[in-house]
Amino acid sequence: MDKFFKFYKKYGIFVVLVVLFAFFSIAAEGFLNTPSLMNILRQSVVYGVMVVGVTIVMISGGTDLSVGGQVACNGLLIAYMLTHGVPIPVAILIGIVSGMAFGVLTGTLIASLKVAPLVVTLCFMLILNGIAVVVSGGYPIYDMPKSFLFIGQGNIGSVFPFSVLILALAVLIGWFILHKTYFGRQIYALGGNQGAARLAGINVFKVRVFTYMISGGFIALGCIMLLARTNSATPTAGATYPFDCMTACVLGGVSWGGGSGNIITTMLGVVIIAMIGVGLLLMGFDSNFQQIIKGLILLMALSIDAIQRNKAEKA
Repeated sequence: MDKFFKFYKKYGIFVVLVVLFAFFSIAAEGFLNTPSLMNILRQSVVYGVMVVGVTIVMISGGTDLSVGGQVACNGLLIAYMLTHGVPIPVAILIGIVSGMAFGVLTGTLIASLKVAPLVVTLCFMLILNGIAVVVSGGYPIYDMPKSFLFIGQGNIGSVFPFSVLILALAVLIGWFILHKTYFGRQIYALGGNQGAARLAGINVFKVRVFTYMISGGFIALGCIMLLARTNSATPTAGATYPFDCMTACVLGGVSWGGGSGNIITTMLGVVIIAMIGVGLLLMGFDSNFQQIIKGLILLMALSIDAIQRNKAEKA
């Protein structure tokens, strides 16, 4: 059993990716077509940019269930500005700043009140989803400027999506923060043991607030990518994103308790989640069945992570 967990920790994500790709290639007609593969890539961009931020939060020992609410509210805000004559760069900047400001609020409440991140972000998820529905009246905002849509729909050449470059830049920034800065080492230390991190002189309050601020910026950027891809902002947008992002992170090796994980393997988790969605859709399964599969995968990944942590604590 120990050999299995060691193998899974090193190569599990790659095995899952290869097995699922082979399965859908055989079972889902049209899966290997260029449009289907490009659809997986485009979906991975939206999830991937957000997962960069969620990965940083989870490595620090936090959780963020408010992703869906942030996507809904921020999407409506940006869409309203774009459809009322606000210049595209200004609307994008305001959207990212508002996401970071919300992250500061979330991190401050968690750090100052010493309340479990799961509880605080769950409350914000309900609050933001309610605000999105009340403010919009349940109606979507659509018809964005064509130049804005290029961010999510445009191609470099004839096939390669422009949005992939933005994802690559987001991954590079996230990787640099975690692995090439002193702040990144503090994030890992905080997730590994908050008490020890405090005794080592780390400002726990500051690190907690900054991790959520950074995550809020990445979530806002992912919201922009989604808005540009779908050309509409709806109050129910991103309803499944919190759990999809967490599934990608845990599947990609981020420990639920924090202290371990990296951006690169979580991106493989993102590709797996997008692949499952496209593959099951091609096989004729609706979104409800997709949620069952994703829930089972999250449960499996959490179970393996819990067993590994328990073994490490006993050792």
